[in-house]
Amino acid sequence: MKLRPLAWGARVTPEFRGKARSVAVEIGAEPSDFMAAMAFETGGTFNPAVRNKQSGATGLIQFMPKTALALGTTVDELARMTAVEQLEWVKKYFVQNGYAGRIGTLPDLYMAILWPAAIGKPADYVLIQDDDGKAYIQNKGLDLNQDGNITKAEAADLVRKSLQNGLLEANATNYETEESMDASAAVSGIGGLVSM
Repeated sequence: MKLRPLAWGARVTPEFRGKARSVAVEIGAEPSDFMAAMAFETGGTFNPAVRNKQSGATGLIQFMPKTALALGTTVDELARMTAVEQLEWVKKYFVQNGYAGRIGTLPDLYMAILWPAAIGKPADYVLIQDDDGKAYIQNKGLDLNQDGNITKAEAADLVRKSLQNGLLEANATNYETEESMDASAAVSGIGGLVSM
């Protein structure tokens, strides 16, 4: 049997892993994709209080202040929560906005967080152009080819890299047993872990 690793699972608590998997399933996302998106948004910290100094976005999926208010909370309240508590608000965000069940791919999952209008759009869909002012300035790092257009593919590529890093042996846990992936086990297949 081929066991699936959980990206970034070794970097969070067992309680967080369990809750994140549960939320991912409820919203229709692959658990490792969900973890990769949160890792990217928090700079790999999974810190519910991490805040973007420019926009005020806060937490596991970088809730914008207006988004938090629409959900019935504030970014300050979100920042005071534990990561596990904040996952309930992450779930509420996806469900309340109608994104749950529409985010079966990594790019669409990340678009639900960054630019919801791009859910279901092709990879070359332009999210933000250089002439969009503040939005482009705040997200300029996503313009990988520096052509003045941030596409869905470019934005998702950085989260895909987060997924790849999250699946490295030091960062992932075995999906079924919660054990950290051990290099020797991955190579030899010891302990029920099958190399990928």
